[in-house]
Amino acid sequence: MTTEKKPKRRRVSKKSEKEEAATGPAPQIYIVDPLASRSSEPKPRRVYLYGDVEEERAAEVVSALLTLRDSGREEVYENPDDPESPVKEVVYQPIDFYISSFGGSAMDMFSIYDIMREVKESCNISTVGLGKVMSAGVLLLAAGTKGYRRIAKNCRVMIHSVAGGQWGPIHNLENEMEEIRWLQQQYTKAIVSETNMSERYLKKLLNRKVNVYLSAEEAVEYGIADEI
Repeated sequence: MTTEKKPKRRRVSKKSEKEEAATGPAPQIYIVDPLASRSSEPKPRRVYLYGDVEEERAAEVVSALLTLRDSGREEVYENPDDPESPVKEVVYQPIDFYISSFGGSAMDMFSIYDIMREVKESCNISTVGLGKVMSAGVLLLAAGTKGYRRIAKNCRVMIHSVAGGQWGPIHNLENEMEEIRWLQQQYTKAIVSETNMSERYLKKLLNRKVNVYLSAEEAVEYGIADEI
């Protein structure tokens, strides 16, 4: 999880065969639209985050979560056979959020996290950790609806402190250090609020000043996930 600003990437519509052979396909977020089919069968409502947490992917995840929340809204009438009858209640279909990430930008992580908190007020978000859930990805996994957070048996979890790199006059460096400390405090508060870890225990882990790796079982024990 970093605070460094990366240069804005130019979106390329299609890689050449030579480029793709050399680098492989770019990680993408795939959204399954429940309204895309005319079938009456329930459709998956899933968001996939594979790769770094950065601006473009954060924008896609935020858009997907809000779109799926709104498209899953259903009004339940007091008399189901009469659509003119008063609305008894409004229900929202749940969303599955699959995460496999080495981490990325702290600020983009918080943009997704804050939208997840808003969406959870209406519908459940079931998070699923696959392969690797590290750094910024840890908070996103833990931010799913309590009781609906899952992790694959062989998934590896890693927690560490916020990292940043700056250069320039000393007064600018001091100012940037204050900002990094603020981000670290916010990250700590968010992790504590979403897991079983106390602030004291989390700080003890982070004060090791190394990457802290956890198994799926340990992630459940710490309250980052609910089940394997």
